[in-house]
Amino acid sequence: MSAIINFSVDLAKLKKLPNFKGKNGAEYVNLTASLNNESKFGNNVSFMSSQSQEEREAKEPRNYIGNGKVVWTDGQIDVAQKEEQEVDF
Repeated sequence: MSAIINFSVDLAKLKKLPNFKGKNGAEYVNLTASLNNESKFGNNVSFMSSQSQEEREAKEPRNYIGNGKVVWTDGQIDVAQKEEQEVDF
């Protein structure tokens, strides 16, 4: 499975999103990408701030921050599998 996606992000919207510090001290923002088969204005990928389960269940509107398009694919997209990580105690 492979794909290449080009996209643009509205930095003003990105800077307003809630962020958190990672273990390395870097700041992160949780984002969600939505890939569609249909294209609107030549774009078939949308980027938005991630929503909590409660926000999704309450049908709160999504905060779109950018869009893009798939420019290459091998024709197959798979769901990512989470790798199990060992926990040190």
